[in-house]
Amino acid sequence: MTTAVTVVIPAYNEGADIVPVLDRIFDSVHSECHVVVVVDFPEDTTVPVIEAYQADEPRLTYAVNTYGRGPANAIRYGIAQVTTPVVVVTMADGSDDPRQIDPLARLVDRGVVVAAASRYSPGGQQVGGPLVKGLISRTAGKSLGIFGRVGTRDATNSFKAYSTEFVREVDIHSRSGFEIGLELTAKARRLRRPVAEISTIWLDRTVGESNFDLKTWLPKYLRWYRFAFGPALTPEQVAEQSARIAALNYQATAE
Repeated sequence: MTTAVTVVIPAYNEGADIVPVLDRIFDSVHSECHVVVVVDFPEDTTVPVIEAYQADEPRLTYAVNTYGRGPANAIRYGIAQVTTPVVVVTMADGSDDPRQIDPLARLVDRGVVVAAASRYSPGGQQVGGPLVKGLISRTAGKSLGIFGRVGTRDATNSFKAYSTEFVREVDIHSRSGFEIGLELTAKARRLRRPVAEISTIWLDRTVGESNFDLKTWLPKYLRWYRFAFGPALTPEQVAEQSARIAALNYQATAE
């Protein structure tokens, strides 16, 4: 594959724990793949580790997010800096399989706007993680895949590749949590744009601490879940309804 790809990794005080993740990524991806690690503040413990790693890996950089704290804003900021045709979002905790970055990017290169790494398709697996969170994620993913026909059985997984042009067209309205993957999948479905998936094995993080707040973020996920169902919309209609969802989610956050 010759298409240039940017990998965006949101990170929060990962420190040296991010090193093996970066090692696996650079051992797996092709030469035209660049990686940007996005942190929320310059004092993040990940920064000096990235600066030291850059001495031997020119394809790596980092950015300090100015959109506001949290993974959604970090992902938004990272994608906003991308100039390559394809962007892949993956996590800093090592839960995703970096060997699948190239296959995901290749699907976008072939014409899909969202390519998902699916834990819930045949051959996929989710190892570890909170039971309730996993059950909700699996139920949402499979029901969207079967009844919503969104093109993947794992719309909630953050490990996805996107057409940068598509993301620029529809924008990202999420401001908290990891619901961006679900949001962009839902938008693709309502616009009737192609979405594809490959199977993946997801491993719960073995170091550090997860910042996933299910109670706070679940209502926001549900609004994007419901949005995935319905007739085809125009880009203008998608923008209007997405702004309405974002307003409700922001109001819920403010309260």
